[in-house]
Amino acid sequence: MDSRERVETALKHGEPDRTPVFEYVLQPPVADAILGRKYVYGDRFAAYVHEHGWDKAVRQTATDMVELAVRLKHDMIYATPNLPPPSPEQPSQTKQEEPPSDPVENLRLRVEHAEAAPYRAPEESFFIYPCLRQAMKNFGVDLPLLAPAYSHGVWTDTALMQTMVLEPELVHRLFASRTKNTIALIDKYHGLGIEMLGVGGDFAGTRGPMISPAAYRRFIMPEIRTLSRHIHSLDRYAINASDGNLWSLIEDFLTGCEVDGYIEIDFFAGMDLGRLKEQFGKNITFFGNLDCGNILSFGTVEQVKEHTKQCLEKGMGSGGHILCASNAITASIPVKNYLAVYGAYRDFFSLD
Repeated sequence: MDSRERVETALKHGEPDRTPVFEYVLQPPVADAILGRKYVYGDRFAAYVHEHGWDKAVRQTATDMVELAVRLKHDMIYATPNLPPPSPEQPSQTKQEEPPSDPVENLRLRVEHAEAAPYRAPEESFFIYPCLRQAMKNFGVDLPLLAPAYSHGVWTDTALMQTMVLEPELVHRLFASRTKNTIALIDKYHGLGIEMLGVGGDFAGTRGPMISPAAYRRFIMPEIRTLSRHIHSLDRYAINASDGNLWSLIEDFLTGCEVDGYIEIDFFAGMDLGRLKEQFGKNITFFGNLDCGNILSFGTVEQVKEHTKQCLEKGMGSGGHILCASNAITASIPVKNYLAVYGAYRDFFSLD
């Protein structure tokens, strides 16, 4: 199988020749070590633009992303929109007023602004995607893409959470406006040929959700379900995302939202892949769940290899598993530990 066939088979719950593998977010310095040069990523993008121009910066970012995938033998790529070109300096503006401290008034202003002026990402922000296609062509690979449409998270938005209790209709209006904007974004991705769309957003921590299961079902689940149905109408895949312990509402998060997959599976928070596969493995594809924050960061090479083997074993059966870390590969992860994942992966599938 080639990478596209392998990922498609896993998503359709067939039996690929091996578990597909990729990385959700791969950052310096690990990425630098794999490339053998500085990866044009994060704050480095602006410096590269200053030195070489915006067009070349985006193209180099795409080249770096594809080369990382090729060197690591990844089967897919996660790519976010790029920063638009620098705009001419604007004259200084008067200082904006502080947002209201009252949570309901705070949210009311945000809702009114969202409804009056729907957000649209600049067209230039999507330049990365044709650049990725060209870079793949240059390297002789064809890898499916996952792109973010995360707009229904809670994160640490205390005004939003308080207003869920104090004036729920405002919250419905806020999420409805986000859904409308996200559908427009999804349509843009569809036109670019993006195969998988990430939906949802963080709303939980290690001990559990930051909102009640009832609030999730009331405010968020119907909106994500709307997105999933739209994505399915385009013959694409909806992948729900959130860190944290989701067991108290996992049925709503997966089945209720009508998604095809689950990413950011938080091993440290108790989201065990074996248990997830047992309950939902016939319908849901799981992206993960290597523990990047602890085992990959602080374990020994042998512990990382064993952890990778166990993750692969738990994900086996009826497709439905794509190996990656639970979240970002950051500076906390030693290069030797990250490379140990691929050593264990090759050993598991008897690859050269």
